[in-house]
Amino acid sequence: MTDRTGDAEVDALIGREELRRTRSLQLIASETEPSAGVRTAMASVFDTKYAEGYPGARYHGGCEVVDDVERLAIDRARELFDAPYANVQPNSGSAAGVAVYAAFAQPGDPVLALRLDQGGHQTHGSRANFSGRWFSPLHYGVRTSDERIDYDQVRDLALVHRPRILVAGGAAYSRLYDFAVLREIADEAECVLWVDAAHLAGLVAAGVAASPMPYADVVTVSTNKVLRGPRGGLILAPERHRVVLDKAVFPFVQGGTAMNAIAGKAVAFAEAATPEFAAYVRTAVANAAVLSAALTERGLRIVSGGTDTHLAVVDVTSLDLTGVEAQRRLDAAGIVVDKAVLPFDTRPVSQGSAVRIGTPSVTLAGLGTQDMPLLADWIVEALHSPVGSGDDGGPHARIRGQITDLPAG
Repeated sequence: MTDRTGDAEVDALIGREELRRTRSLQLIASETEPSAGVRTAMASVFDTKYAEGYPGARYHGGCEVVDDVERLAIDRARELFDAPYANVQPNSGSAAGVAVYAAFAQPGDPVLALRLDQGGHQTHGSRANFSGRWFSPLHYGVRTSDERIDYDQVRDLALVHRPRILVAGGAAYSRLYDFAVLREIADEAECVLWVDAAHLAGLVAAGVAASPMPYADVVTVSTNKVLRGPRGGLILAPERHRVVLDKAVFPFVQGGTAMNAIAGKAVAFAEAATPEFAAYVRTAVANAAVLSAALTERGLRIVSGGTDTHLAVVDVTSLDLTGVEAQRRLDAAGIVVDKAVLPFDTRPVSQGSAVRIGTPSVTLAGLGTQDMPLLADWIVEALHSPVGSGDDGGPHARIRGQITDLPAG
């Protein structure tokens, strides 16, 4: 074991996590690997610098260099997403969302978003989250016929309830959004259109998905996920919202921002503008489509019939499994996924009837569309096999061994 931190226990845990990753396939839709350049920026001297405020108007001395770092990150974000305004300070995508609420709504205001159990996100009005306690959540859903967003329902709810904010975006919705229709609805209802592009931003940067910038009043981004940056957030908007959003991020939501993360974001934004990044995203999206089709051919149902993005939701009810048990069986085989719920699921959220899969990490590991049928075979076999079945660990141990033997990407 290499002595990295000087702390034997932490070094051992780092080693264990590295070993876990080499012996398994990461199909967590929100996970990917940052580049060596991003990691270097994150571990740089910037991690200790306090810089409350904005470039040229800090509350601390010695900020002339970090001012330039933040300006560089802002310029690169604006160019990458063709955005008049960018704020690179949010410490996470969720923190960026808190700033949007602070900028455009007051406690108790109605907010209309996609239902959590139909692909939405907890920060869009879940009662377990501040957004569902401080605001008045309203939720639209997907159609029963095709499990795609019911834009007629969105319009009806918006015109009846007149929300302060209309939210587009989620954590487990695998289709692209019709931003033009949502813009029309927001105009009719006289509300702010917020696009939470946490999962979509990398696709937009690569030109694989349409940009929400021409339509949205504000866009939030998680700079990790498909984008491959550090854990952090980003806000994009028209210039007219600069003042209110700047004040919402600092001092309303955050104090001193993480300047090492901002340096990492600057690196990631530059990398996301390259042909290599675009090729990675195209492959991740193609992998998700081929994997979804292969699972369908093997008897599993994909929510909405497929995917337009890097993620998909797989229905496991035909196997008489809960999402929790499906996740457990796949984990035993070295295939790491999230449990999930189906639209109109009859099981509690804590159990679910599905798993969510994502392809960014396996794409970076070197897997391509030609590998997806084999991955589908492994997934189906693992799901059909109770954990501990067979001699020597049975199918799960055999699959895990085959995964370990895969060539490194």
